[in-house]
Amino acid sequence: MEDISQVFNKILGRGEDVGHVRYWEEPERCGWLMKQGEFLKSWRRRWFVLKDGRLFWFKSDHVTQDVVPRGVVKIDRCLSIKGAEEAINRPFAFEVSTPDVSMYFIADSEKEKEDWINSVGKAIVRHSRCVMDQENVDYTTGS
Repeated sequence: MEDISQVFNKILGRGEDVGHVRYWEEPERCGWLMKQGEFLKSWRRRWFVLKDGRLFWFKSDHVTQDVVPRGVVKIDRCLSIKGAEEAINRPFAFEVSTPDVSMYFIADSEKEKEDWINSVGKAIVRHSRCVMDQENVDYTTGS
C-alpha cells in the first residue's frame, strides 16, 4: 500500500520520472541530507542520489533496482542552487529552485553543503547545455 508521500509524488509527476536512469549504480554523488516536506514542512533525513540529470531521494541508503525513489527532481528544470542559511535560519542549508518550487535541504557540515552545491551546480550547467544544444535555434534569421 502506498503512503501519502508516494501519492503526492505521483500527483507531482515525480514517481514515474526516473527516465530509465540506473540510480542504484555509480551515482555522481550520494549522501544523507535533511529535506523539508512539500506539505507538512517537517524535516526528514533522506538518502540522495545525483545521477544522469536527476536528483533522487530515498528513505534508506540501501538503494537497489527494486527500490522506488521517494521523489526526483529533473536537473534541467533547476534554475539555481545556492546557500540558504539566512533564508530558513538553519546552518548548512541550501536551496534548489525550479520554475515551480523552491526546495530546501540541510547538509551535515559546511563541506557537505558546498560539495552538494558544486555537484548539483555542475549538473545544472551540463544539462542546460544539453537542452540548448537540442533546440538548434538560428538567431541570425529569427526562426
